[in-house]
Amino acid sequence: MNEWVSILRGEFAALVSDEIDEHRISLARAALVIPRTEYPQLDEEAYLDLLDNYAARVADLLPELPETRQVIAALNQVLFDEEGFRGNREQYYDPRNSFLNEVLDRKLGIPITLALVYMEVAQRLGFPLFGVGMPGHFLLKHYDVDGQETFIDPFNRGDVLTHAQCQTRLDEIYAGQMPLQPEFLHTVTRRQMLARMLNNLRQSYMNQRDFKRALVIVDLMTALYPRSADEVKARGMLHYAMSQWRAAADDFESYARMAPDSSDADEMRQTALFLRRKMAALN
Repeated sequence: MNEWVSILRGEFAALVSDEIDEHRISLARAALVIPRTEYPQLDEEAYLDLLDNYAARVADLLPELPETRQVIAALNQVLFDEEGFRGNREQYYDPRNSFLNEVLDRKLGIPITLALVYMEVAQRLGFPLFGVGMPGHFLLKHYDVDGQETFIDPFNRGDVLTHAQCQTRLDEIYAGQMPLQPEFLHTVTRRQMLARMLNNLRQSYMNQRDFKRALVIVDLMTALYPRSADEVKARGMLHYAMSQWRAAADDFESYARMAPDSSDADEMRQTALFLRRKMAALN
């Protein structure tokens, strides 16, 4: 891991540490660490100020004690009607859709990054929203004081959805082959949101066979979940693909220690041993 990536990993780890209560994680600040892998000089405060500005403009549209529908309407007016945020349907898998700075600059994103923008602006208004990790299409949920659920789709201009319309969203993605399950509409944690963003970005890079960039993202994932044996193994596989034998062997051995009862633990130990012998033979 080069020095710059190590610094970013440390900053990211500090923002998402297990010692921080879930509701105290600064989602926007943590999300803005991710694009610094590509934009080292990124001005995080400028983007946080922009979110503050959006929230102030929404607040100006609201009565003193707004109802849920009024807050959603005001959020939609500022973010979609005035600012022009929209889902990037034409280049859905463009890595820029997973960088919060690019989403704020270009007003283009995928469901989860547009949801993050919407959620962060709403939070500044004291309007709590929670991520909903529906397969293939990330949503937001608000609970009224009586416990009633409201589902919001930031990818589609802040549409308020019924359960039937959530099924319609799934049908659009899975050609009617995936029935809506209750657990699809459960809320996810902020850490899970960040993990989904990182996974989207990693998949974009893997599709491009850009292993170097994918490796940086996996390093951030190991900061988010430092006890995840699977992420250590994934990092080892990327080191292996890039012929970084020593780092791959270290990760495979770590994986075997972390998950000694896994079905492939012995295979990983043997692979690490093979790589160390290979390196010794080259010396």
